[in-house]
Amino acid sequence: MGAAAYPRLPGPDGRCLNPVLKVGLTGGIASGKSMAAAEFARLGVPIVDADVLARELTSPGNPGLTQLVAELGEQILDSQGRLDRTRLRRRLFADAALRARVEGILHPLILRRLKDSLAAFKVAYAVAVIPLLVENPQARMLVDRVLVLDCPESIQMARLMSRDGESVESAQAMLAAQTDRQQRLAAGDDILTNNGGAAELSDCVHKLHRLYLDIAKHPIQPHPGIRLP
Repeated sequence: MGAAAYPRLPGPDGRCLNPVLKVGLTGGIASGKSMAAAEFARLGVPIVDADVLARELTSPGNPGLTQLVAELGEQILDSQGRLDRTRLRRRLFADAALRARVEGILHPLILRRLKDSLAAFKVAYAVAVIPLLVENPQARMLVDRVLVLDCPESIQMARLMSRDGESVESAQAMLAAQTDRQQRLAAGDDILTNNGGAAELSDCVHKLHRLYLDIAKHPIQPHPGIRLP
């Protein structure tokens, strides 16, 4: 796990130049990021989600979809002229070159929205859900601390097949296309292993909430990373 100081420097008036602690929540596919984010939201923590922003940017009439169609053609659309997300997602996980092209289009737009959203918050801390945080150095620069949601690949496989209706082969391809699990864990300041139930996840998020409030209150003090549960 990474170091855990939150370096905020005082401005000319003595106040912090960066008053909001920005926590980046990341993890592999089907690791429980949305569930954890929902728990933080129940505690009143503002959430900005890169996947939600991506869906907004690729809805009809928005710049992300316009650029994707210009690059990839209308075959990525469904009969209603909307992005066929399920079909495209499967193509992306099976084709690294295509995935790189799509990321090159969407990531700058998403990062700009993330940055603007985080800058607008006036709270102790906020959570940015960024699935590709470890893979994208520019995304990492947007946050002060990284929380990694982790779970065994067997659980990810089961969730993908039961939740999303993926086949064994497509679920395996999705996992294979992601950053190595150990690399992701090494990038985290805090690790939350999500292989239990909803009650355990909620308890862990409450503990992290208290930690992040303390970090926001005492930003100069070192705060070692924690591993939960």
